Amino acid sequence: MALRRIVTNLNKQIFQEKNNVGLLSPLLINVNAQIVRHRRTKHVNPKWKTLRRVKIFKVDVPNFRENPDDLSEEELRSRMKEHGILPARPWMETEYYISSTGAVFEGYIPPEGDGKVSPVSTQGAKQSLQFLEKKTKTMLSIRKIKQFDEDFETKEFCKHATDIYLKMHEAMAAGDKDGLIQYVTERAYPEVIHNIQNKSIRWKYIKDIELPRIVHARHTDVVTKENIFAQVTVRFHTQQVLAIYDRFGRLMHGSEILAKDVLEYVVFEKHMSNEYGLWRVHAKIIPTWAPPKEPSKTTFRKQIEVSVDTSVIPHDNERPKEKNTVSE
Repeated sequence: MALRRIVTNLNKQIFQEKNNVGLLSPLLINVNAQIVRHRRTKHVNPKWKTLRRVKIFKVDVPNFRENPDDLSEEELRSRMKEHGILPARPWMETEYYISSTGAVFEGYIPPEGDGKVSPVSTQGAKQSLQFLEKKTKTMLSIRKIKQFDEDFETKEFCKHATDIYLKMHEAMAAGDKDGLIQYVTERAYPEVIHNIQNKSIRWKYIKDIELPRIVHARHTDVVTKENIFAQVTVRFHTQQVLAIYDRFGRLMHGSEILAKDVLEYVVFEKHMSNEYGLWRVHAKIIPTWAPPKEPSKTTFRKQIEVSVDTSVIPHDNERPKEKNTVSE
């Protein structure tokens, strides 16, 4: 503004002198006037000039219209190296961590009427004969397990399996998802989490009706012959108390007062080749002859039903009456 004001005053003075002296008279400029150029973008402190210049850098924009087929092998290699892209490998390798199998191999088939049939009856004698037929493979698998674990004993394992069984159900009742992975395998973990989701569980172990025993044992190799997995099926005949409540606190299944006899066939699995492998619950075998379970009582809300009398023509300020029905 100051420079503009000075130039304007000079022009006015020159114009007045021209009018007075004439067009051929020399231009007279005030000697005391000094033109000063002001730079508005200049920083007050010039020591940051280098840093302001460094903060602006050029970016090489990639050419997306460039065809990779037109480039030579060396040019393509240099472009990939410039953008930090690793070259493709001629082989396909993927890392896998196999800590458990995905199913129960050669699953145990429980005899019909187990837990209720007396050994003296015809059905009981037939069960004993079937057990002797399958006992050979079970003994071979137990011998294979003892090659990896010299301290393995069937009686001691049944006690250890009972401890795992109790801790698993206690973790389920407490909703401890982090501690649950220590007692169930990766295959059984999603099923267990799905069963306890949005539920409150009250579970209590009372006593053993019959002592737990090993009824089935199998082993298999995965990927290589040295990678051995073992599965042992334990028969539990216990008395338990179970009550399941939904997220609204309403009883869905069972009772906290009434105790029931429970017969279960639980499959335990261990990665024998792993020095730090643990016995964990892998699955539960449900017999085909077992009676179907009663469906759980669920709480839900019915859709709102709107009833309109077609014989009545409503006015503009009237609305049809609605009937709301909600389940108990």
